[in-house]
Amino acid sequence: MLMEIRRIAVYCGSAKGIDPIYVEQAKAIIHEMHAKGMGLVYGGGNVGIMGIIADEMLKLGGDVIGIIPQKLLEKEVAHHGITQLIVVEDMHQRKAKMFELSDAIIALPGGIGTMEELFEAFTWSQLGYHEKPCGVLNVKGYYNHLHEFLQHMVDHGFLKQEFKNMLLFDSNPTAIIARLQAFEFPKMLKWY
Repeated sequence: MLMEIRRIAVYCGSAKGIDPIYVEQAKAIIHEMHAKGMGLVYGGGNVGIMGIIADEMLKLGGDVIGIIPQKLLEKEVAHHGITQLIVVEDMHQRKAKMFELSDAIIALPGGIGTMEELFEAFTWSQLGYHEKPCGVLNVKGYYNHLHEFLQHMVDHGFLKQEFKNMLLFDSNPTAIIARLQAFEFPKMLKWY
């Protein structure tokens, strides 16, 4: 049975990256989300991949909710043309609101902020604070080293294999959405 996903929180960069494929695949994931009737929750910016995914969803007529801290709003990086722009006090509130408004998480290629957001959501799933599927769109092998490092954690006894397997990796936008929809949260797992 497929999980009902109405909105996906997409974590991504405020830069575009050096290879045009990052922009192409960001647009492709938005097209896949829109085709499945899913809305976008994201960081509220108008720069880099963040701005691209918002603009693409708007172009398709989809729903875009952006969450931005006051400090970044003041730096004029907010996207004022989206469906709803929610201004919060700080980054902690931003992450909490993005998480609250979404049913699943996908990380696109990005920087340290993207990693921090992804790992918080992934950690919460491991600890049983939520049952929202978390995925990674592994564009052109961008996240290969992360995937290998997580296995390294397993191999050294700091992460259980079952938990590592809860972070879904795929290089295909259609496939990662399908895997998020088909995800079944493991029951009765101990994190210690």
